Amino acid sequence: MKIQNKSALIISILIPLAVGSLSALISGNMSMYSTLNKPSFSPPSYIFSIIWTVLYILMGISAYIIFVSGNTNSAKALKIYGLQLFFNFCWSIIFFGFSQYLLAFLWLIALIILIIIMIQQFYKISPIAAYLQIPYLLWCILAAYLNYTIYKLN
Repeated sequence: MKIQNKSALIISILIPLAVGSLSALISGNMSMYSTLNKPSFSPPSYIFSIIWTVLYILMGISAYIIFVSGNTNSAKALKIYGLQLFFNFCWSIIFFGFSQYLLAFLWLIALIILIIIMIQQFYKISPIAAYLQIPYLLWCILAAYLNYTIYKLN
């Protein structure tokens, strides 16, 4: 990947990182996660921040590729990206901040649908940008399964 605009790349990466950080800050006490009844396949708590950091960086690089593509559909694709980022932002607040596990699960299903739509739009512009979003989609599918199981167990 040839970097056309370093400032745009940095900003593109910082946006999802900031959204995730702000969401975590607003969500409050995430240590409550350790007190929940969780399924056996639940990853240890420390893994989440590592994985989300990597995913946010991939999301930012992907958005940058779309931003600098010059494609006439970039604006539409980036609006979907922004919308799914908003849904991502709200999920942590719903789950951790309000402990509304069923609502969080339903919100996550909507987020997954938006991610799929975003990947489809990104693919039309840049297959690489779309592929960079696949780990995010897979992680959110796992998160939905985990979220639903936590809802059932608590």
